[in-house]
Amino acid sequence: QVQLVESGGGLVQPGGSLRLSCVVSGRPFSIYAMGWYRQAPGKQRELVATIAPLGTLNYAESVKGRFTISRDNDKKTVYLQMNSLKPEDTATYYCNAGERYWGQGTQVSVSS
Repeated sequence: QVQLVESGGGLVQPGGSLRLSCVVSGRPFSIYAMGWYRQAPGKQRELVATIAPLGTLNYAESVKGRFTISRDNDKKTVYLQMNSLKPEDTATYYCNAGERYWGQGTQVSVSS
């Protein structure tokens, strides 16, 4: 059983920063491609960023240059550093492992 627990969400003003964390338990972490997705009210869940086991990165166009995904295999943790946040980044952010396992989500709200 793989469990993912996200943390780090909150309310921030436009232009601010947040760092999300996702801790994975239950299986070897290093074999999984890890990803962050988000879902805003009334919209479909969308890809934000992924990081492959060997470190290849992929970002949605809307977050390129502002968000950075990283992983620490020793800590079984994946991070999403979010800078220059915009109101349109408001959503519930979900961590994903291996395109199969999901966390419960953490809310990010960007508002003045």
